[in-house]
Amino acid sequence: VVALKQGDIDIARDIAMHIAASSPRFLSADDVDPEVLASERKIIDAQIAQEQAQDIEDGAYVNLGIGFPEMVAQYQPEGRQAIFHTENGVLGFGPAPEKGSEDWDLINAGKKAITERPGTAFFHHADSFAMVRGGHLDVAILGAYQIAQNGDLANWSTGKGGVPAVGGAMDLVQSAKRVAVITDHVTKKGDPKLVEACTMPLTGVGCVTRIYTSLAVVDVQDGHFVLREKLAAISMEDLQALTGAPLATDGPVADLVVPEL
Repeated sequence: VVALKQGDIDIARDIAMHIAASSPRFLSADDVDPEVLASERKIIDAQIAQEQAQDIEDGAYVNLGIGFPEMVAQYQPEGRQAIFHTENGVLGFGPAPEKGSEDWDLINAGKKAITERPGTAFFHHADSFAMVRGGHLDVAILGAYQIAQNGDLANWSTGKGGVPAVGGAMDLVQSAKRVAVITDHVTKKGDPKLVEACTMPLTGVGCVTRIYTSLAVVDVQDGHFVLREKLAAISMEDLQALTGAPLATDGPVADLVVPEL
């Protein structure tokens, strides 16, 4: 493993974007291949989603945010089954169907195809939001642009390619009993996503409880980031260099065990 110098931040950022957790590779900026990057990104996302799925209790009512969080439904641990909820009015749906076998009358809030399971229920989206606002969800899992050390979340934007409003995520983060975020540790430009204070429009204030990234698992506790697990291949110093706020510890930091896909 090559130890990075504090000043060599560009290479450090490349590592965060390219690291394949099961067999880490340390690359220089000249090694970037867009096609390789895309394929490795998918591997990393799937591993993060599977890591998050291990922490969902059997029978928990869970809402999966649009995009990356939808992958969590694919990785339910054996012997456990969450009850997945989507804002457009489905409860208890299954994983995405095989490509080519989609029923486009069965979609989630992100317009992605889903499958039915025994007991799947369908209802009006007003009833769906009554479930959300009534505090009946155990976990909401969302993506993020930024997470502040006090738990503030920014996961929408009106900028280029953005959306006109915050949407249902605003209700989810203030109503679910637990809010988890799954995300890359840094942006595509290499900027930290874990920051001292969000600079983008907020989705919710002080709502995030745990963050699963491509490099670490971090809790939000008493207004600070507390590191719980990290990839063994990256040092504390290098991880901190890729994080926009201090990473505290309150005990031993476990190695992040990356699930095999």
